[in-house]
Amino acid sequence: MQKIIILDFGSQTTQLIGRRVRELNTFCEIMPYNKFPKNDPDIIGVILSGSPLSVYADDAFHIDFSEIRGKYPILGICYGAQLMAHTFGGKVESEGTREYGRANLGFMEEGNVLLKDFAPNSQVWMSHGDTITQLPEGFRCIASTSTVKFAAYQANDEKIWGVQYHPEVFHSIDGTQLLKNFVVDICGGVQDWSPDMFVETTVKELKEQVGDDKVILGLSGGVDSSVAAVLLNKAIGKNLTCIFVNNGLLRKNEFEDVLKDYECLGLNVIGVDASEKFYSELAGVHEPERKRKIIGKGFIDVFEAEAKKIEGAKWLAQGTIYPDRIESLNITGKVIKSHHNVGGLPEKMGLALCEPLKWLFKDEVRRVGRSMGMPEHLITRHPFPGPGLAVRILGDITPEKVRVLQDADDIYIRGLREWKTKLSGEDARRVLQAGVPADMKDGEIEVSLYDQIWQAGAILLSDVKSVGVMGDERTYENPVALRAVTSSDAMTADWAKLPYEFLAKVSNDIINKVKGVNRVCYDISSKPPATIEWE
Repeated sequence: MQKIIILDFGSQTTQLIGRRVRELNTFCEIMPYNKFPKNDPDIIGVILSGSPLSVYADDAFHIDFSEIRGKYPILGICYGAQLMAHTFGGKVESEGTREYGRANLGFMEEGNVLLKDFAPNSQVWMSHGDTITQLPEGFRCIASTSTVKFAAYQANDEKIWGVQYHPEVFHSIDGTQLLKNFVVDICGGVQDWSPDMFVETTVKELKEQVGDDKVILGLSGGVDSSVAAVLLNKAIGKNLTCIFVNNGLLRKNEFEDVLKDYECLGLNVIGVDASEKFYSELAGVHEPERKRKIIGKGFIDVFEAEAKKIEGAKWLAQGTIYPDRIESLNITGKVIKSHHNVGGLPEKMGLALCEPLKWLFKDEVRRVGRSMGMPEHLITRHPFPGPGLAVRILGDITPEKVRVLQDADDIYIRGLREWKTKLSGEDARRVLQAGVPADMKDGEIEVSLYDQIWQAGAILLSDVKSVGVMGDERTYENPVALRAVTSSDAMTADWAKLPYEFLAKVSNDIINKVKGVNRVCYDISSKPPATIEWE
């Protein structure tokens, strides 16, 4: 199968390049910059990512261009463009100040294949501290902005292009068009990577991989494990057994609601209510890391006990997706983070690992779910932390605190789903690029607040009390903080600018309807420096 190789030099938007290429229905792989897969006949082109480093610094990342130059078309983005210019004999220098934000291509070379179908004065997104001040011999400028002379360049007699800006971010209006021009027109990509094709080929591969063996899968209620379960069910039917554990820290009514959803999907699911076990083991524990370890071990204990009841199970299936695997390696290729949902179990139980979604990005997982007819509310569900509400209760865990947070969170999430707004321009494009199903009419789309954000939830400040007045009585109860962020991959995130009218209504509803809460705050911290979750 044809593929584009994206060499990662440490940019925060490398995954976004991969997602944009996949949106063109072309397969790609992201590799550490020094791990280029040699002698792979399926490679049709190479993209070099950005980086936080300077190409002339002592710690700069460099590659052996003899492995790719003259063998594949190359597109360098930001650092990638600077690296080629620097390596091939040009000059890259510090501007003294960082350029970050929108710019416009005032000059574009007419008829250049990389810039085909660009709008006049096309808007681009800059993010760089260095700039190319001189191109190598045999290279020419093909686009400029008012402040960046070499916003894009091309080698005269080779299939090499470089762009100083970031076409992968949605602020670059013709960014997807540029990537299409490179991937399809220059590299010859046939655009045959689609959800339907993925389902067909994956079901066939799963049948060959698993055969008549039995498979167990730990369900979380989230989109990844749910789509993995439906795929496996298509391939092996009743030989798949799913285990869904209620640790008492799920959202309100989630255990019952998710089991009903899975029943409608025809899945063979064992639901285990282990909430009392988790409450007992978490009693009196305040420290966040201890909470996580207790919950992780508790889940493994419950899962292992239930799995042992399934005779003949030989495989453990997981909803691991491609970003999980990318994040498990840094750009030197060393493992820095394990993403196995039930880490250690495959070896401990003598099970082989099955990961049917290991090549998919999150938005592709959702597209695959839609192609299999899964309910939309399962497909668009926000990410939810593995430890559940335990990391959204600041302090020790009790059933009463969980009840308070569940009630507040339920009001908040239902409100986000019900409140719809109209979007146009860049805001509409961002939402549509994220895979939200919406019809554009007169240049506008109407979508819920829930579908406009990456992740949302309520946080209970259970170790904090605040004074309030309710009716004629003075109260001394807990504050609740509301969190909502926009993001493309959770590596960075910005706080969502929710309408004041919505925040006022939700605050009023929570204080009036949730016993134990007398104050509501809204978190306006971005990541970094804050994280998405509070613990």
